[in-house]
Amino acid sequence: MSARLISRAATRQPGQSLAELALVLPILLLLATAVVGVGRVIQAQMGVSGVARESARTAVRADSPTDAINRGLDRGQQVADGYHLTNGSLRLSVDPGSFSRGGSVVATARYQVTLGDLPLLGWLRIGVASTHTERIDLYRSQWPTR
Repeated sequence: MSARLISRAATRQPGQSLAELALVLPILLLLATAVVGVGRVIQAQMGVSGVARESARTAVRADSPTDAINRGLDRGQQVADGYHLTNGSLRLSVDPGSFSRGGSVVATARYQVTLGDLPLLGWLRIGVASTHTERIDLYRSQWPTR
């Protein structure tokens, strides 16, 4: 049995392994690139969700609708910087609605993931978005604006 295996190995041509590697390597590189790209899109989606959530949570603690928008946008930008969403395509909006007790504040974040530094995926731009609604507490005290 082992003599048969040895004779098969001896009949292999010297460049066969190199030819097999040349056929398989591009597929493996494409697969590895795709895995990195999918990982970046997932990371960006988690970041955009965090931006929307923190924007809405910060906005509900404000004293006025204008203050809610300003605080929500500022906090969203801080969180986006923490998640490295810094290619300039982040669009964040905060809607305070009627801004009354029991009402809600809606924050929406959109981001374009660019994969320009990955081979074969440089042309690809993937949009991710998230919306978060945060309810204003019914028993919240409202301070008069000055």
